[in-house]
Amino acid sequence: MVVTEELAEELPADAVEEAKARAATLLLAFRHGNQLAFDYELDRLFAENAEREVTTLLTWIAAEAVRKAYAPEVGDRVLRAMARRAPADTGAVEVDEETADAAGLIEAVAAGEVAQVRGLVASTADTTFLLGGLLQGVAMMLPLLPEGELADITAELRRRHGGAAHVPEARAGA
Repeated sequence: MVVTEELAEELPADAVEEAKARAATLLLAFRHGNQLAFDYELDRLFAENAEREVTTLLTWIAAEAVRKAYAPEVGDRVLRAMARRAPADTGAVEVDEETADAAGLIEAVAAGEVAQVRGLVASTADTTFLLGGLLQGVAMMLPLLPEGELADITAELRRRHGGAAHVPEARAGA
């Protein structure tokens, strides 16, 4: 978005960009069912009394998404259907631990089934639980490794990912 002129009642351009980034962080936490990050971001916004600005930006993001995904005559029908399906209590991010098939993911990875792995990840609404289950599975397998293999594996991982950039957590405000 290019800002050509700033009106007296409008937020400054840098404040709009900051609010967009914060709205995106909130949306990512919601999309992935990360309740802790979502609650943390909401608490920060409420503490700073920035609810109106971020709500406006979230609405703008949603409107842009609908505009780009649907024909004009269909967009309003989609929004009305979403409004009808909205839960009465919107105080929490809805998470679905039951759809996270970590065992199926581990089996697909072991079998080298790339398409199945992608399908499992894509069909899991809340990847937080899927990755948590995968981590739990790896932790359960660690004691079964022969002596010295864990050190070899961690050394290989460090070699492969030693130069990886630090990616801040969503709740850190990034």
